[in-house]
Order: sequence, then C-alpha cells, then structure tokens
Amino acid sequence: MAEIEVVLPGGEVLSLPGGKKGADLARKLPKGIVAFLWNGEVLDFTRTLPGEGRVEAVELGSPQGLLVLRHSAAHVMAAALARLYPGVKFWKGPALEDERYGFYYDVDLGERSLGPEDLPRIEKEMARIVKENQPFERVVISREEAEAKFRAQGDTYKLALLEQIPPEEEITLYRNGDFEDLCRGPHLPRTGLLGKGFALLTTAGAYFMGDERNKMLTRVYGHAFPTREELLAHKKRLEEVARRDHRKLGKELDLFSLQPDGGAGLVFWHPKGGMIRHLIETFWREEHLKRGYDLVYTPHILKQTLWEKSGHYEFYSDLMFSPMEVEGQNYLVKPMNCPGHILIYKNRLWSYRDLPLRLAELGTVYRYEKSGVLHGLLRVRGFTQDDAHIFCTAEQLEDEIRGCLELMDFLLKAFGYTYTAYLSTRPEKFIGDPRVWEEVEAVLEKSLKDQGIPYQVDPGEGAFYAPKIDVKLTDALGRAWQGPTVQVDFNLPERFDLTYRGGDGKDHRVFMIHRALLGSMERFVGGLIEHYAGAFPVWLAPVQVRILPVTEARAAFAEKCLAGLREAGIRAEVDRSGEKVGKQVRRALFQEKIPYAAVVGEREEQEGTLAVRHRTEGEVGNLSVQALVELLAEKVRTRS
Repeated sequence: MAEIEVVLPGGEVLSLPGGKKGADLARKLPKGIVAFLWNGEVLDFTRTLPGEGRVEAVELGSPQGLLVLRHSAAHVMAAALARLYPGVKFWKGPALEDERYGFYYDVDLGERSLGPEDLPRIEKEMARIVKENQPFERVVISREEAEAKFRAQGDTYKLALLEQIPPEEEITLYRNGDFEDLCRGPHLPRTGLLGKGFALLTTAGAYFMGDERNKMLTRVYGHAFPTREELLAHKKRLEEVARRDHRKLGKELDLFSLQPDGGAGLVFWHPKGGMIRHLIETFWREEHLKRGYDLVYTPHILKQTLWEKSGHYEFYSDLMFSPMEVEGQNYLVKPMNCPGHILIYKNRLWSYRDLPLRLAELGTVYRYEKSGVLHGLLRVRGFTQDDAHIFCTAEQLEDEIRGCLELMDFLLKAFGYTYTAYLSTRPEKFIGDPRVWEEVEAVLEKSLKDQGIPYQVDPGEGAFYAPKIDVKLTDALGRAWQGPTVQVDFNLPERFDLTYRGGDGKDHRVFMIHRALLGSMERFVGGLIEHYAGAFPVWLAPVQVRILPVTEARAAFAEKCLAGLREAGIRAEVDRSGEKVGKQVRRALFQEKIPYAAVVGEREEQEGTLAVRHRTEGEVGNLSVQALVELLAEKVRTRS
C-alpha cells in the first residue's frame, strides 16, 4: 500500500497508509491535530488523503486550525438556533480572520427578533450540543439533488448559494446531529472538541447578499478559541477595542458625523475633525514639496470614454456610480485619480531630462460600496486619497521606489506606527514581458532591503499589471491596518501610449509608479482615532490648550491670554461655562482629551501666568503665555 508522509508541527514526519480518510488515521496522530494541509487546501478528517506524497498536520491552535474551530462553532451555533427557533432559515456562516469576531451566521427568523439578551440561551444550547460530541459528517450530492432538496424545503437562501458555486465544483453538505447545511468545510472531527472556549458576542442586521434592496437578516457574531482562558483574554481586549471605537469617540469628541439625510457612506467633517484632517494634509503637502513633488488637482467627474480607455469601466464598473449625461455624453464621478494624472502627463512632450515627474494630489474619489459593508470612516463611499504618480525612466526606477519608501517610513513614524511590508509578485495571469516583471520585482526587493524595511514575499499576489509593495500598519493594540501601497504599472502606459524622448532621439515607454502612503484620509483618521484612543498628541490635537477661569472676575484676563496664544499660532479656547474649576479640568483633559488645561485664578492674574496641567503628566507649573507658547511649539516641532 502506498504511504504518505505527515509532517507534524514540530517537524517530525510520520509515515502512514495513503488513500484513507483522516478519521481512520486519527489514533496514530498526536492529540490536538484536527486536519491536514495538502496543496494549500485544508482537509478535515472526513476527507480522503492523497495516496502518496506529503501533507502537513494542522493543530488546533494554528491559523488554519483556528479557522476550522471557528467554522465548526458557527455550525454548532446554527444547530442551536434550529433547535430553539423551529423554521429558522440560514444564509451563510463563515469563519472570520477578524480582530473582534471569529464567526457569524446570517439567519432569517421570520417575524421573530433576536437581540443580545437572547445570546445566553443560545450559548446554553450550544454547550449541550458540544457535550453530545456529535460527529461532523460530510455528504457529497449532485447539483440536481441539492436543487431538488432545497426547492422541496422552500429554502431560497440555499438555492441562491447553490447558484454561486462554480459548475465544476463538488456540492457538499455537512451534518452534525439534526442540523445540516450546504457547506464545503472544513470542520472539526466532533463537536466536543469545541470545548468551553466559545461565546456569542453580539447581533446585528445584515441585508441578504449585502444589498439594501433585499431583506434584512439577523447576523449573530461569536468567537471561539482552544481554551476558555484565551476567550476571556479576548473579551478583555474587545472592551479596550470598544473604548477606542472611532465611531463612538468621533461622536463624543464631535469630530465627524454620517448623516442619513446626506447619504450613506458620506462623511461630514465637524470643525475639530476638520482641523485634524487639515493638520495631516498640511504635513503631507509640506513633506511632498520638500521631496520634489508637484501638487495637482483634477476634476471630480470625467467622461466615460476615458474610463473605458483606462480599463476601469470594464473591471470596476460595479464600484462606479451610475453615469450622468451631459450634452449627450456620459460622465462618471471618479473612483480613482490615475487617469487625471495621465492626462496631465500627456498634455505635452517629455524628454528624459525632464524626468522624473512626480504628481501628487489629495483627490476625492467615489466608489459604490454596498450599504452592508459601510463602517464609520473605515469603509465609505466618498473619500480623499493621498495619491501620487511618478513618471520616470527605467534607470530612475530604483531611486524613485526608494524615495517612496523613505517618505512612507518618515510619515508613518511621525504618527507613531510600526509596520510590515509585503512584496507581491507576478500572478498566473499577467500582462507584460516576464523579464521586465523579474527586473522590477528585483528593484522593489532591493529597495526594501536598502531601506531596512522588514518584509515578506507574497508569491503570485501582484496585480495583473504589475508587482507591488503593500504595507500593514500596527497600531497601539497590535492590530494590523491596511496602509500604504507602492506599485509599478505596465498597463496604463501602454493603454495611453505614454512615452518620453530618450537621449538617442527616440521615443521610449515611460515607467509609471502608483503610490498612496497614507491611503484615504477618512480611513487614516479613523485608524488614528483608535490608535490614540482619541487623545491626540499636541501637534495633531484640534484644541491644544483650554483656559479655565476660576471665576467670572478672571474672564477678561483669560480672554487676554487666549488672544496671546492664538496670535502665536496656538489652538486655544476659553471655557466660558462658569462651572466649578474642577469640573472644567475633568471635562477638558479627560472627557474632551485636550492636552493642556490652564487655570486662571486671582494669583495667576496678579503674576501674569497660567497654572498649567497636562492630560497625563499632571501639574506642569505656572507659566507665562510666552513660556507656554514655547513649550507647545517644541512639542509640535518634535511631534512628541
């Protein structure tokens, strides 16, 4: 009989008979192994292993093992719902790679409602199913059998899901106890392995297929870990995440709002949020100008024919808003800034002596995101992208990539972020010369090494038109955020015939670099709010100091100090509430998270000073207006 090699987590290799189901081999495996990894696919114990070759054992605590655990937890939750709410119908129940939730199920409860108060009852039923230690069974059926089955049950959700499965893909059901669902797996061998490390966390509304025109379903979120201790640690972390939620803080600190009357996914920046954005954008512009970028502005709407020529209309039309007709021609609001910068480049002839050309724009773009995925500032329909496009020769490419990475590093460190880069290389389907791909990938990799930037290679994850560098930021909670991207484009220079006149007097194809170093202002500010928990450093704080008069008699002196601070460029204001000074201090420093509070009493007025207190450092001392200006100016200069 042919044998397979099973590589255990520690590196030990077991030789086992091939062509058998994983369940048949389970007794020969160490405790904690729940699946196998073969050719990138996770095979649970219901699957037949290859007849020969090598597979990796998947243990419960590994990334693949956690997804198996959480997918199984979703099915156990669904089984509990089916017991408690007869007639419930199910849409999808995936495992998630999410900082908050490990799985969810979208369910249709008919006229019933389901809220957080119902979750303990469902958890209790889940615990019963875990205790019953039901095996997960995989059932293969034909597409015709599945369709007949769901039609007989009147299950429109499963019929819709069946339509999404490619014709060549096998149709499978997974069953545990009385519950059965259309599913490709993988799952744990038995429900008992779920243990006590699971919990249901919250409920939400979710439109069927994410389309607001469809029925609203109930989404039940949960999480699962190998142990109860890991679950409790996660719950504590969730409490901190909730405390930092940018939507909550945005409202409490009066930074921005999302107005239903204005349209879903469109952000209204209030004065304080607008100031934060202004400070970030000013910093961004100044640093770009220092490095030889030219600032440009392009229209918000452009002719549809331009988007057809660029290829965006063919590939991204589902993310573009409907055309508007102007004098018999269709126009579209722009989903990205690239074609506008290309038209600026094509407006004249360029020599190799003129290059590189670096065009930068804080350009507002619009993309149609389904309402079900909109999320505060992090997922919106209108956002301002910090776009730049560099047009250069092949010889200049390495220096320009290195310059992008140097600027990126400087900007991100100014905001207190660490990060990891990912080099995405040529996919199976691509355009261009393979030799050029290899040369550009080598340039990107060398640039990362030269800048000392930690990176991982993502084989085959480049865009079809070019390799790229993607960067993920790490915030104060250790969470990863999608951040900057730097990519070379072989596609648009061809589509628009972008050239420059070389030293040989001939026209050559220009190299084009796309790069966004902060991403969208909306997402970046949303991330910063959570990174700082709303307590912005002095250089970014919309109000840097609030003056607090002890009594009405000190109001005139407080206003005089305010004028002096503002004259020096300090963002200051006076508390005119007339409340007790203790309450004023608490509100300024701890509720509104202003860095400094400056109390003005009789003594301070006589001395011409302010009693200054910092939000976290406590008492600073009595300072003159000039001394306070110098203190704040140094904090701003060093961005501390």
